[in-house]
Amino acid sequence: MPRFHCEMKSEQKGARARAQDEGPGTYVDGVRWRQSRARVRSGSTGGYSAARHEARDETVAPAPLNRDEAQRALRMQVAPEPAEALPPVTHEPATGQATFGELVATSAAARASFERMACAAACNATVLLEGETGTGKSRAALAIHRAGARANAPFLVVDCGALPANLLESELFGHEKGAFTGAIQRRVGAFEEADGGTIFLDEIGELPAELQPKLLRVLENREIRRVGSNTHQAVNVRVIAATHRDLRAEVQAGRFRADLFFRLAVVGIPLPSLRERTEDIPLIVERILAGLGATPEQLAKLTTPDFLTRLQRAAWPGNVRELRNHLERCLVFQSALPPTAPDAANPLAHAAPRAVDASLTYAESRRRALEVFEHDYVEALLKLHGGKVSQAAAAADMDRVYLYRLLRRHGLKS
Repeated sequence: MPRFHCEMKSEQKGARARAQDEGPGTYVDGVRWRQSRARVRSGSTGGYSAARHEARDETVAPAPLNRDEAQRALRMQVAPEPAEALPPVTHEPATGQATFGELVATSAAARASFERMACAAACNATVLLEGETGTGKSRAALAIHRAGARANAPFLVVDCGALPANLLESELFGHEKGAFTGAIQRRVGAFEEADGGTIFLDEIGELPAELQPKLLRVLENREIRRVGSNTHQAVNVRVIAATHRDLRAEVQAGRFRADLFFRLAVVGIPLPSLRERTEDIPLIVERILAGLGATPEQLAKLTTPDFLTRLQRAAWPGNVRELRNHLERCLVFQSALPPTAPDAANPLAHAAPRAVDASLTYAESRRRALEVFEHDYVEALLKLHGGKVSQAAAAADMDRVYLYRLLRRHGLKS
């Protein structure tokens, strides 16, 4: 049975609900639907549960609708018109903040995120940053930490997707001497080391299933237990998590615990992609070039209206991180290089499809394909960065220890 039947959001025009693709179905006033804007009073059912929406403003009651009218209105995905139109509600536009830490913006979407970050920095609640890869989640987490009361305390980062479950547990909670093979001495974990400060759990969507209940207990009780220990230790840590995945969909698919998701998303902050905030590109370009140490001549060449327009028209699937890499290339070659076309940036876009051996099981076929991809990727990555592992790991947004492990696994580095 699905954990979510529908999602309802409050908007200026009223509550808008969207049904999930799977499950027994969701119904409004007895009619099955996929998406609609709720009337002043409406009831909904999903699976074996029911919900009811009531608007606060009930100065005008909607006219009763028969079943045919309701079906026709729902197919159009708009709310049925009431007998008498409600007076329009005017709202002052939210200005938000133009900067937050190292982040800059002029767009309404980004400034709204900055305003949420400022509110989050003023409290001690757990924060979940959601956004595509390269949108600046790590910088946002650091900015929240520095703007809060724990600014002078430790800020530790743990990449939940870079380590296997057994090593990640030790990384998070620490271990006692002799807890497992190779544990020659006691080790303090990240939660214990960050006591009094902030721990940033990057890519929390990659957290192995066996560690999810352990992290949930830490968030609820604010105490940890080292691997191999029988005692618990209280910790005073502020938790900020980030993910590029849709954790609601992961919960729906059973890959992420619903209780952990709700415990993490106390303050949810979405970070818009670069294509959703193209008006911010000129400001971001100036900030990046200044950080890269561009000379006044280079800055003038890379901030011309024509070049900025070309940057704004590019897709930027890698978001701000990809834009930064492109500007760095421009500085290296002393030229305003045109943005790379999506197909040119993806060498597999026009590659011939690989042969697939259907006689193998799906799991074995997938394992072999993954091995080939890992080998080809890390080999090309290392070549691109002249064999410098630290630089390659940073460019790939990968933990350096994990990259070393991949290199050894595929025999690419002794």
